[in-house]
Amino acid sequence: MLDSAVQPVIDDGTAGAQPVAPAAATSAASLHDTLLAQLRDYIVEGNLAPGARVPERTLCERFGISRTPLREALKVLASEGLIDLLPNRGARVRQLEAHEMVALFDVMGGLEALAGRLACEKITEAGYAEIERLHHAMYASYLRRDLHGYFAGNQAIHDRIVQAAGNEPLAATYANFAGRLRRVRYAANLDKDRDRWGEAMREHEEILDALRRRAGAELSDILFRHLRNKRRAAAVQEGAAPVDASRA
Repeated sequence: MLDSAVQPVIDDGTAGAQPVAPAAATSAASLHDTLLAQLRDYIVEGNLAPGARVPERTLCERFGISRTPLREALKVLASEGLIDLLPNRGARVRQLEAHEMVALFDVMGGLEALAGRLACEKITEAGYAEIERLHHAMYASYLRRDLHGYFAGNQAIHDRIVQAAGNEPLAATYANFAGRLRRVRYAANLDKDRDRWGEAMREHEEILDALRRRAGAELSDILFRHLRNKRRAAAVQEGAAPVDASRA
């Protein structure tokens, strides 16, 4: 006779099955990812000036959220280097000093140059076809003057080249630095004095051509020059941007 406190185990064929995440947990994770992406784009696209305080109340109203999920998202953006968290004083958009920008862009240029050389050795036809597809979509955004779409495609191309290099330490190091320069890389396209956006599009044509030919040394040089040119344009935009006087 079975003890009343012990229930028989019935094999219904689910033994060993992976547990399914509760719908509420999945929904919460999805909302967090969506908010994070929206907030990242909001800052990257210059809606807040370099050095400006992050207006929590305004952002809560804009995205229809409470302070708690906003602050969780801000912690992630701080880890990416987009913002600085101020002890008991909220957060502000990170503003790069001139010497810091030079150093970061040189490191990124070196990383992308190495990635381009390795990608030419290792990329598959499918991998190249995906980058070519992204390039054409990016060009379509450029023709529409859709900077948001262009920048998303641009970053995807650079990421795919790094992935194609097939080097985990390189990819991890690149990811660590990429977030810190995301905002200023976007701002570089706004340099109307040099038409940096059009210049960057022409450089991407060169990048795609060198990758198609698997010309590693040539692609390496193009990518380094591409980052140097972007750095010059970004420095103009960063220096011209107003700074919130209350940030100190």
